[in-house]
Amino acid sequence: MELITPGFGLIFWQTVTFLAVVFILGKYAWKPILNALKEREDSIEDALNAAEKAKQEMAELKAENEKLLDQARLERDKILKDATAAANKMKDEAREEAGKISAKMLEDAKNAINNEKKAALSEIKSEVAVLSIQIAEKLLRKNLEDDNTQKSLVNEFIKDLNNN
Repeated sequence: MELITPGFGLIFWQTVTFLAVVFILGKYAWKPILNALKEREDSIEDALNAAEKAKQEMAELKAENEKLLDQARLERDKILKDATAAANKMKDEAREEAGKISAKMLEDAKNAINNEKKAALSEIKSEVAVLSIQIAEKLLRKNLEDDNTQKSLVNEFIKDLNNN
């Protein structure tokens, strides 16, 4: 039974050894272990804080990027709208200019036609006058071949001149 129940000396020396180990561990090992655990706990807490801060910064950057993208979209839409308006304006100006040019060409053509028409009418009138004079001359020659007819015609002209 000695093996089951230890003796007083054994218990004493085990207690002294245990207290010596606890004292040595408390004096030299316990504080560094606790400090190391504290440092590890602090570093883990700092890492968690840094991760949370990075997460917030990422959220802020994402929000800022979305804001910049929205501004870029608005600017793109404005540029496209301005470009479309400018293109429409240029197209309208070109159409208006083409209309003016065609109207001017039409007016010039009308003027040219009128000038040609007047020239043709003038030429026809002069030809008609020449032909009329030639016809009258031929008729007068034929009718005024004798002297009596010429004298009566001259007398008629003189009468008409006196009346006027």
